[in-house]
Amino acid sequence: MKRRPLPVAAALAATAALLLTACGSGDDKSSDNDKIAGADSAESTSPTPPSASDAKRPSVKLPKDVKETFEGWTTGDAAKDEVLADAGRAQSAVTYAVTQGDPESPALSFYQAGSALAGSQDWVKGIVDSGLTYYGLVRYYAPDISVFDKKSAGVSYCADESKAFNKNRKTNKIDKTPASDNSFVRYSTRLEKNSNGVWQTTKLESERGNKTCLR
Repeated sequence: MKRRPLPVAAALAATAALLLTACGSGDDKSSDNDKIAGADSAESTSPTPPSASDAKRPSVKLPKDVKETFEGWTTGDAAKDEVLADAGRAQSAVTYAVTQGDPESPALSFYQAGSALAGSQDWVKGIVDSGLTYYGLVRYYAPDISVFDKKSAGVSYCADESKAFNKNRKTNKIDKTPASDNSFVRYSTRLEKNSNGVWQTTKLESERGNKTCLR
């Protein structure tokens, strides 16, 4: 479940098989009833609070064997929390598109635009074309937000993918490798508020093994 270990421009030029670092030789298999270690103590499986936007939001319901948690995702400042919530939803939209096998998922274009959307669609297509999907738990934490004005903001945050793996879409075989520094990713994003009041991620870069996320 190793997404965007390179900046978007570089990621588009690489294959999904190379970029998905959890690709060991494990032969575990999953089922809808699998219990994911660490998920029970998770803070939340989706970024909250609700947005002030009146836009009708697409359903983003992940399979039972895929979990996402968002730690420290509220600040107490309503404006910042609205941005953070949509930044988290943009990540979940990518995960959802992969699990659905749909690079054109409406959730992607709802929460992303510009180069971020183009990169995500190509990324999802590469994973799906490789016959893979996701399994496990990803923890998002240490968000840092800067609101530039009423319609633009920047958010950076970390992802812990040490408990997330690739799964063969046909056989359900899970490829597991031990956690390493590369299991931790630092994301840097720009968001812009559209006419429907949704904070869309318009630019996204990432760095795998970033020292600020190694904790």
